[in-house]
Amino acid sequence: MRNLREAVLRNSLTTLGVAVGVASLVAMLSLGVGLQTLASQRLTRSGLFDAVFVTSQRNFRGPGRRPPTPDSAPKQEVRPLNEDVRQQLSKLSGVTEVYPQIRFITDVHFAGKSETTSVLGLPDSSRSSGSFEGMTGKYFSSPTADEAILQIEFAKVLTDQPPSLVGKDLTLRYAERAALSKDTDDEALLDAAMGSSAPGISIVPREKTLRIVCVIESDPSAGIGGFGGARVYLPLKTAERLHVAQPDDLETFLSGNSAKPSYMGLTVRVHSPKDVLQVEEAIKKMGFATFSLLDATKGLRLVFTVFDLFLGLFGSLALTVASLGIINTLVMAILERRREIGILKALGATDRDVRSLFFAEAGAIGLFGGFFGVALGWLIGSALTWGTTIYLHRQNLPGVKISYVPWWLALGAIGFAIVVSLVAGLYPAARAARLNPVEALRYE
Repeated sequence: MRNLREAVLRNSLTTLGVAVGVASLVAMLSLGVGLQTLASQRLTRSGLFDAVFVTSQRNFRGPGRRPPTPDSAPKQEVRPLNEDVRQQLSKLSGVTEVYPQIRFITDVHFAGKSETTSVLGLPDSSRSSGSFEGMTGKYFSSPTADEAILQIEFAKVLTDQPPSLVGKDLTLRYAERAALSKDTDDEALLDAAMGSSAPGISIVPREKTLRIVCVIESDPSAGIGGFGGARVYLPLKTAERLHVAQPDDLETFLSGNSAKPSYMGLTVRVHSPKDVLQVEEAIKKMGFATFSLLDATKGLRLVFTVFDLFLGLFGSLALTVASLGIINTLVMAILERRREIGILKALGATDRDVRSLFFAEAGAIGLFGGFFGVALGWLIGSALTWGTTIYLHRQNLPGVKISYVPWWLALGAIGFAIVVSLVAGLYPAARAARLNPVEALRYE
């Protein structure tokens, strides 16, 4: 420490060079980590990574049984997705909830206008989705409320002032699926149904009045129902009570299983993304088709890993330049302290003692440079986040944190700075250890 203080200006500039190199490394890697964290949080909140979308094999093979291959026996009957299957799936290990994908096309009547659009039922758990950030209004008051949320693009079709829709009513015209009974007016259809082995179904036009409680800019249906594109959202239990006719109803009727309504698809939520594979395999063994975005997650991680690698390489270049400054500083110190080195050896210091002294000085420069560099890199990242937030606010968008310095990055940067400094001090330390004490004492 005394030797470092004696050449305080030169050593301070060398330490500053190390700090700038570490700061560039930390700032670049923190940017990569921050963007990766931001993407992971957004996608996780969207419900894309912890969901398995389940459909019946009938959706891919047509109604009825699977066609047997010439060299095999006929396979078992395709199971429809009904309430019994929903209960079975909810009992699987790692599953948190199972809900149906209730999606249908309807006519929306509002203020004398009639527009055709897609409607989707939302489970109560979707209130925590990131899609509802910055919404105009509030979420559904209860899971069974007669309320609706509109996507802003559809709201603009109804009025030039979408926020003004909150609190007003709209009417849905939809087709209800109902079982035939003896009170049915169509006697011919009733006779045909009663003469068959399977009960009949009827499609009845209905209307439902809903109160608009919210207008949102994003589309939460991608993570909720497996496919995007819905423009009007209802509470899931409200949508279930409507008994809307689904495309699978005709296939279910033809297969003779019309006693229990089937679903187009089921969404299975799991505790964490690591449970997706296990749950997906279990569902496939039950005879259903599954889909998840686990493969897309792996590809995303690969992209961010390569991104972090390149950022780290560019940051390491600055630290390499700083290491040249360390070599220069220590070599100059040897030339200025030849007499001191000679006295040390005359007093009994070994080559190892002299080498350790210069190693310690190089390590101290790396340690202080690492600490200051991490602090400077954190400040740079915070400035980037601050500037990005201001820009996003001017664009009427929520602010985000694009830079994140985890503890392992801070400790790793400090350790890397120390290692680089010690490597840079190898040559000066070896040169100092080889000095002849007699020549060193003569040095002026």
